[in-house]
Amino acid sequence: MTFWIVTTILALALAALLAIALLRARAQGEPAAAYDLRVYRQQLREVEKDLARGLINKGDADRTRTEISRRILTADAALQAHDAGTAQPRGLTLAMAGVSTVALVAGSLLLYMQLGAPGYGDLPLDYRLEMAREAAEERPSQAEAEAHVPPSPPIEVDESYGELIEKLRQATAERADDAEGHALLARHEAALRNFTAAYEAKLKFIEIMSGDVEAFDHGEAAELMIMAANGYVSPEAERELRAALSRDPAHGPSRYYFGVMLEQIGRPDMAFRMWRETLEAGPADAPWNIAIAEQIEDVAWRAGIQYSPSEAPAPPPLSGPSAEDMQAASEMDAGDRQEMIRGMVEGLAGRLAEEGGTAQEWGQLIGALAVLGEAERAMTIHNEAQEKFAADGAALAVVDAAARQAGILQ
Repeated sequence: MTFWIVTTILALALAALLAIALLRARAQGEPAAAYDLRVYRQQLREVEKDLARGLINKGDADRTRTEISRRILTADAALQAHDAGTAQPRGLTLAMAGVSTVALVAGSLLLYMQLGAPGYGDLPLDYRLEMAREAAEERPSQAEAEAHVPPSPPIEVDESYGELIEKLRQATAERADDAEGHALLARHEAALRNFTAAYEAKLKFIEIMSGDVEAFDHGEAAELMIMAANGYVSPEAERELRAALSRDPAHGPSRYYFGVMLEQIGRPDMAFRMWRETLEAGPADAPWNIAIAEQIEDVAWRAGIQYSPSEAPAPPPLSGPSAEDMQAASEMDAGDRQEMIRGMVEGLAGRLAEEGGTAQEWGQLIGALAVLGEAERAMTIHNEAQEKFAADGAALAVVDAAARQAGILQ
């Protein structure tokens, strides 16, 4: 209520100033006729003084007075005409003052209703920090978040693969201290998009190892929790992220998801700083940095920071044909050109199979195979990539996007 009282008083005060200016209608500057009148009257006084001292005779004084009086009458007529010309009709002036007042107050109200937030209280920095602290402390748990996630359709798998997974589940249930079995189960459950079972198996692996794990293990557990909660970072996931960063402060996936958590609780300023440091540390083609680059501008805007995407490091170009390769291909016939392209694709496929590669390179291979008409093989490569990046949500998004663009995934 205080806000409306203050703004109304300010609007009315400004309207009153405008109305007073209209009603007074003060002319700007003095007309020349007023100055002339002062000069001519001074001249009359000087004539009387000269006559009294005997400097001029009475006849000259009379002629001079007559001429000066004529000029005074002319200047006075000009001054009266000037005053009459600037006078404003009082009724019209009052009407304009009223219209200006209404327009100012009503226009300000309408503008605020469009651009402002009626009923929204002040948000000083201390209050916003307190809100972020409360949001972090009172946010839903992992189980509460998962309860609101709609079930996803099961992934179709070969019957033999399904039987192997079921045997693995039974084996880990019987051998509760089998660390490797739980780690293997976590990977396969993630590949099947059973993220809850996946992170439970991963947490069991961490428990069995009694802390003898790496940042990757805690980061993977956190990522599986986040995927199970449809992108929400729960307190339990935050705990795993902190454990990962305590072991390796530069662990990229954990830094990305920790920034997501900071943004979710209302601290985009801290999220921006963490993400910018991560981008600058590189590598630019890392899946987490690609995900950061896509979101950091919006987070910077929410933090009130000017940041251009051009400031983010650009990812290096993917491996592919060079300018010389393209020139050579343009000089070949259709058959040789197709064979050359196929050789490049096979070279990329062989390198990924032997040495691995980034999600972008797997996506490039999927697209190339689709262009060559090998949709079935492209689907196989896509499945392999999904299994490889099962615990990396950002990389999975890149691979799936390439598959959709290639037309092998709806």
